[in-house]
This record gives sequence, structure tokens and C-alpha cells, in this order.
Amino acid sequence: MAGTVSKVIYFQDEEGFLNNMNGIMEAFSYLAGKYGRNPIEGILLWDYVGVQDEEGVKVFRVGEFSYAEGTLKVDLETLRTLERYFDEIESKWDELGVDDIAYFVDMLNEALGREMVFYEAYALGLDRNTAYIILNVASIHYLDSILEGKDREIFEEAVHSLMRYI
Repeated sequence: MAGTVSKVIYFQDEEGFLNNMNGIMEAFSYLAGKYGRNPIEGILLWDYVGVQDEEGVKVFRVGEFSYAEGTLKVDLETLRTLERYFDEIESKWDELGVDDIAYFVDMLNEALGREMVFYEAYALGLDRNTAYIILNVASIHYLDSILEGKDREIFEEAVHSLMRYI
């Protein structure tokens, strides 16, 4: 990915971080819709997992399986196994770490008899209050060079907010 930079970022308040990132992502998505470039190519929180179904990989946070399960295209037995394991791991939320999630994913894939649940945060060295972000610096420079008026204000506010974490 030419022009991209990957970085692990740290934060103290997860809810505040998520709210800030939502605003940043909304601003960049709006600008990408108008100008065809989005400076954020990806973000991965410490508790994101992916589940492979008939349509592809669906990514969600460990504590949000109940919201994601309705979107999964898998057989009923697989869904029940996923549900049982996710309920178990979610019940341990307060003491949960990346080692626990990695172990849980290994056990879940073993129970399913195939690798269909993925967890990358462990390999990236993430922990609670960390995220992995992929920034497209070329897109930042491009937008910076062409934006004017209200769109420039939106861009500058989003970049300023993002720089608090970088």
C-alpha cells in the first residue's frame, strides 16, 4: 500500500476514543465521498475478531456478538457453537486480555473443526486501550492541497483530532 503508514496508538478512555474516532471517520468518509480519498484505510481495536461465513469475513468486537450473529450466514449448529463460546468469553469481560482472546479463538476454531474465527490484535502486539491504524498519508496530502471553505474546516478538525492519538 504505497503512501500508507501503520501505527499502534494508545488511549486512556476507550469510550472517549471511540467517540472521537467515530467523528474522525465520519468527517473523512464525507470527504472521501466528495473527493475520492480517505486518509484512514483501516483501524483495528484490541478486541476485534473476524468470523468467516458464506459471504466473507465479518468483523466485530468481542462484546458485540449478539448484534453481529444475525448477519452471519452459517448453519445453525455453527451459530450455536459461536454463540456459546462468545457468551463465555463476554462473561469474563473485566479481566479479559489479548492472550485470553487469542486462546479463546484457538479453542473455538478447534470446536468448530475448522479455522473460521480470526484474531489479529495479538500478533500486532495490541492490548487494552490500544488500536492499530492504517493511514494513507498520500490522501492526507492530496486533501490538504485541494480543500477550501467548509470542507477544509472539516478536514482540519478531523486531522487535529486524529493527531491527539498519533
